[in-house]
Amino acid sequence: MTLPQETIRAKRDGRALEPAQIQAFIAGLMDGRVTEGQAAAFAMAVYFQKLSLPERVALTDALMRSGTVLEWDLPGPVLDKHSTGGVGDAVSLALAPLVAACGGYVPMITGRGLGHTGGTVDKLASIPGYDVRPDLDRFRRVSRDVGCCVIGQTPDLAPADARLYAIRDVTGTVESLDLITASILSKKLAAGLDGLVMDVKIGSGAFMESLDAARGLGEAIVGVAGGAGLNTVALVTDMDSPLASAAGNALEVAYTLDYLAGRVRESAFHTITLELGAEMLVLGGLAVDLPAARERLTEALDTGRAQEIFSRMVTALGGPADLAEHPDRYLARAEIVRAVTAPEPGFVARVATRSIGLAVIGLGGGRTRPQDTIDPAVGFTGLARVGEAVGPDRPLGVIHARSVDAADAAEAALRAAYGVAEGSVGATPLLRDRIA
Repeated sequence: MTLPQETIRAKRDGRALEPAQIQAFIAGLMDGRVTEGQAAAFAMAVYFQKLSLPERVALTDALMRSGTVLEWDLPGPVLDKHSTGGVGDAVSLALAPLVAACGGYVPMITGRGLGHTGGTVDKLASIPGYDVRPDLDRFRRVSRDVGCCVIGQTPDLAPADARLYAIRDVTGTVESLDLITASILSKKLAAGLDGLVMDVKIGSGAFMESLDAARGLGEAIVGVAGGAGLNTVALVTDMDSPLASAAGNALEVAYTLDYLAGRVRESAFHTITLELGAEMLVLGGLAVDLPAARERLTEALDTGRAQEIFSRMVTALGGPADLAEHPDRYLARAEIVRAVTAPEPGFVARVATRSIGLAVIGLGGGRTRPQDTIDPAVGFTGLARVGEAVGPDRPLGVIHARSVDAADAAEAALRAAYGVAEGSVGATPLLRDRIA
């Protein structure tokens, strides 16, 4: 048996670890033979010395096998999508029922908000009665009967990842590419997927601000997933503007309902949703190529099948059966709604998108401490994107706040986040790269 300190010393000195060493270390993290201090030292050694592809695969596998690994017996492929996070990124809410409407099964395990980015599980928690952490039996049943089930992480799947992440969070090692890769994929592999599409965000509202960094993460995810037997494609997509024009938990649920019902078809959100969905359908063998996949998704959207599946999922997880028809009855609303216009008319030249995400947190729509309670009603709607004209008839955005003071602070933050030019400005490309 290899002692934990010997594994740490080997990686500290830049030596490659054997799969058995990594497996034993993670097993020790679960049964108490590895202390938090040793796990922190291991994470720091990995941060500085990096992991080879075989080591990444071994670490991912060890984290995955620390809990339940789901197996499915379904009449269609089991597919999922994961995003590195951004502002106004409600794609998961629309994409899961869309893919399910085309014959896929989407058991999607999502996370809470992280830093300035919104969390899908926080958005779903704004729906009264929606069980964001059902037991595995209910998760399986809803996935099978409805076709999709979007929930938060459960303690059954990859629990060692949760322990290691908590240690990384307080030791300055969150940014390790190797540990990010293993963390993401351990949960996805534990969910028993047949195919995964990774959405790596890049830009002013993303954790990855350079194309090289985003490509590096995409290549790491695809390489490790392939080594573990999971077919994966990564897309590098734009986050230089909020993806949807809404940012805030209940506001993004309402936006999703409008999108699925056909009341909203904003170009950026629609394009990215279709691109990610098309990749999922092709990976699952549900379409022969990407153009055919886009056609299937568009039909599922236009016929209302995707909206119907979303409603069935909400009801199956305890939410109101008529949410889609009467969202205002159930989704929390803020007392103060205020439009913010640009000082001068012009075209949006830049957006400090991260600042908008932080402004949502300042309104109460996110956490500054893990134990904080989120106000689902607050945030922004009508947010302008780079390249759009703004003026008296087209504000920068609309604030939803609980108090005048909070609205004033959000208005100052929103004005500071936007740069407006006199002449027309080209929009930034939505799709930056594809890695397969």
